[in-house]
Amino acid sequence: MIASMYAVYHGPEGLRAIGERVHRRAATLAKGLAKLGFEPHSASYFDCVTVNAGAQQKDIYEHALAAGINLRVLDHGQLSINVDETTTSAIVEQVWEIFGGKLEYAEFESGIACDSGDLQRKGSCLTHPIFSRYRSETELLRYMRKLSDRDLALDRAMIPLGSCTMKLNATAEMIPITWPEFGALHPFAPADQAHGYSEMFEDLKSWLCAITGYDAVSLQPNSGAQGEYAGLLAIRGYHHARGEGHRKVCLIPSSAHGTNPASAHMVGMDVIVVNCDAAGNVDVADLKAKAEKHSANLAALMVTYPSTHGVFEESIREICQIVHQHGGQVYLDGANLNAQVGLSRPGDYGADVSHLNLHKTFCIPHGGGGPGMGPIGVKAHLAPYLPGHPVLDGGKAPVGPVSAAPYGSASILPISYAYILMMGGPGLTRATEVAILNANYIAARLDPHFPVLYKNDNGRVAHECIVDPRPLKDRCGVSVDDIAKRLVDYGFHAPTMSFPVPGTLMIEPTESEAKVELDRFCDAMIAIRHEIAAVEAGKYPIEQSPLRHAPHTVHDLVDEWTRPYSREEGVFPTGVDRMDKYWSPVGRVDNVFGDRNLVCICPSPDEYRDEAA
Repeated sequence: MIASMYAVYHGPEGLRAIGERVHRRAATLAKGLAKLGFEPHSASYFDCVTVNAGAQQKDIYEHALAAGINLRVLDHGQLSINVDETTTSAIVEQVWEIFGGKLEYAEFESGIACDSGDLQRKGSCLTHPIFSRYRSETELLRYMRKLSDRDLALDRAMIPLGSCTMKLNATAEMIPITWPEFGALHPFAPADQAHGYSEMFEDLKSWLCAITGYDAVSLQPNSGAQGEYAGLLAIRGYHHARGEGHRKVCLIPSSAHGTNPASAHMVGMDVIVVNCDAAGNVDVADLKAKAEKHSANLAALMVTYPSTHGVFEESIREICQIVHQHGGQVYLDGANLNAQVGLSRPGDYGADVSHLNLHKTFCIPHGGGGPGMGPIGVKAHLAPYLPGHPVLDGGKAPVGPVSAAPYGSASILPISYAYILMMGGPGLTRATEVAILNANYIAARLDPHFPVLYKNDNGRVAHECIVDPRPLKDRCGVSVDDIAKRLVDYGFHAPTMSFPVPGTLMIEPTESEAKVELDRFCDAMIAIRHEIAAVEAGKYPIEQSPLRHAPHTVHDLVDEWTRPYSREEGVFPTGVDRMDKYWSPVGRVDNVFGDRNLVCICPSPDEYRDEAA
C-alpha cells in the first residue's frame, strides 16, 4: 500500500525524474572514482558502481567504516557503492575522500547524461490516469481518505473472519516501526552496527520459545505459508541427515489449513489425506491405519490445533504419539495459536515444529496489504535444520534461506515485541481466555438460529465456530452469499465463507471485541434469520428479497424502486443507526461470473507489448 501510494503521488514522470537523479549521482560518483584511478567494473549501471580496489580493498573498506559508510566487499579486490535519492553531493565527496582524493562534486556533475545504454527503458509506464492525477499532498490525502471511506475495515466494525484472527493492532505497538532506528537499518548491515536489533531478536525468540514450548526459533520466514515451507524443510533435512531421505509421505487431515498440502508438495512430499469424524476431529483410527501403511516412508503429519473446524482435538497427544511411533515428525500449524497462548504449548503435547503467525496471534497487521511474519519454532533435534543464510553462516547451513533477508521483515518485529512486552504472561493468557469466551458466546447466541456445525463433548467450540446455513439453501434458496452480502447492509464484514466447509460461515471474534460489538453482530445475524423466515413464509421469493439485492447502495435511494420491500427495509435494516450507516460503494456482484470473466481496467498486455517494442 505504501509503495502504491508512492507511485500514485510521483507518477511516471516523478519516478523517472527520481531515477534520472539517482543515476546521474551514480555516474558522477563513477567519474570521480575514475579520476582517482578506480575505473567502474561495468559501463552500464543504474545506482550501483563497482570498482576494483585491488590491494587497497581492506584499507578503503575500514576507512569507510570509520566514516560511517558501509561499502560492499566483493571477491577479487572489488568494492560496490550504492546510491539512492537520499544520497547527497556531500556524501559522494566523502566517498571520494575515502578513496584517497579531495574532489568537488560540482566539477564532475556537469556533462553527465542519463544514459543506461541498452538498459534504457523505451516504453511508457504507469499509464493509468490515477498515476497522473494527484500531485499535491492535500489531493493525495483526500484520495487516500476516499479509498478508506469505501472500506469496511476493522476501525469501523468487527471483522469476524474465521482462521484469520483480525484483531487490534495497538498504536503503541505500531509507532516504533516508524522510528529510523528500526526502519532505516539495512538488512545486511554489519552485525556490530545492529546490537539493538540483535537484542530484540534474542528476546523475542526466547519469549516465543517460552510461549510454545519449543527449544529454538527462526525469525526468517516472511509469512505463515513460508513458515510451513521452512518447517517442512527442517523435517526433510532431519530425515536426510539420518539417512532416511526416502521418507516423503505427509499425512494431512481434511480439517487442515488450506496451505498445508501446497507446502508439502513444494518440498517434494506426497500428501495422503486423513479423514475427520462427524464431530470435526481427526479420525484417529484412519490416522493409525494410514500411518501403519506408510510407516517406512512417513515423513510428517501436518495438523492444525485447534482444528480449522473450530474445535480442540481432544486426542492431540495420541495423534502425535502415533506419528512418532512410525518415525514421522509432527508439524503443528500455528494459525490458531490465538486459542493456545498461555493455556497450552505445542512443544509439550508432542509437536516438533510450528510456524507462529506474528501477523495474527501477535498483532502485526494482517490483510489489506499488511506484511506477514511466520517464524518457526522447533524442538532441539530440528534446530540444526532451521533456515540458514549466507550473511549469517556463509552458506554452509544444512538448510538454506527461505527469505532474501536473514531475519525476514525485521523492521516490523517491534510490533510483536511491544505486544508481548506490554501484555506479559498474565495478559497473554487472559487474551486467549477472552478469545475463546467470545467465540463460545457467539456460538451460544447463534446456534438456535444458525446451527453450529462442530462442538466438543461439552457443547463448546475453540476460538472460532462454524455456523451452518446449508439447509436454508434447499428450503428456500437462501445461500451463504446472500447472508454475507446482507451483513454489509448491517455494517459488518462477512465471516469466512465456505471454508473449510462449503456453504458455511466460520466466525472468529478474537479477544479485541467487547460484548456490545458481539451483541451487535449477533443481533444482525438474528435479524437476517428473520428476513430468511419471511422468504420461507412466502412474503416474497428469494430473488426479490433484500437478501438477494444486498448490499444496498446510495444509488438505490434515488433509482426507481420496484421491489416488494420498502427502501427503508433495504438500506436501514433493523438495528442500524442512520447516523452511522456504512454505505457499500457498489451493489451486488456475481462472484462466480466475475471469477470466470475477468475485467481489467489497466491497459492490456498487448498495449504494454506494443509500447515496449
